[in-house]
Amino acid sequence: MVAGIRIKLCGLTALVDAQVADQCGVDFLGFNFYPKSPRHLGLETYRAMARNLPDRRRVAVCVEPTAAELGAMQDAGLDFFQIHFRHDLPHETVTGWSSLVGRDRLWLAPKLPPEMDVPAGLLALADTFLLDTFHAAGFGGSGKTGDWKKFARHQRLHPGKTWLLAGGLNPDNIGDALKESGARFVDLNSGVESAPGVKDHAKLRLLAERLRACRG
Repeated sequence: MVAGIRIKLCGLTALVDAQVADQCGVDFLGFNFYPKSPRHLGLETYRAMARNLPDRRRVAVCVEPTAAELGAMQDAGLDFFQIHFRHDLPHETVTGWSSLVGRDRLWLAPKLPPEMDVPAGLLALADTFLLDTFHAAGFGGSGKTGDWKKFARHQRLHPGKTWLLAGGLNPDNIGDALKESGARFVDLNSGVESAPGVKDHAKLRLLAERLRACRG
């Protein structure tokens, strides 16, 4: 935690990046198991890294996993499961994820068109929700900032849930993002990279410094 803000660093592919994240106060280490992502990490590669990772909570990031895939991530020792999915996916599919890992360990990241809020039916299935920037071609990772006012509205209307702000956050916009969204939990990725999956340690440290400055 930095200046009262919880941080998840997503798309980790190298042990040294996880170690620097730990030094900067990152709370959650995110590993992307979606094969189409440029930050994809194979589950066996993760297993080899796991024994040397800092003692931080670990998040499996995936897209519409099967029960078998989700079970394999559980077996690998991941703590939380951030699932990106189409907003019109059958409700029973999401219910299955919730039943398998538990609502307290499930982070739902529905792919919502700009005009759409999180459907009420999803709110009972997880304790944590991630709002990312919508783009038609993929699931997150666009590097573009999202609708901070929309995030603020969700957080205000559903205070019993944990809301995680994602989408293009970087050292230059983190202050404005927190001010407009009211976020207390942020997801970092492309905004602290030099290339997809390659974290820029200077940018990460600068973001932590600016968090302290804007919250001081």
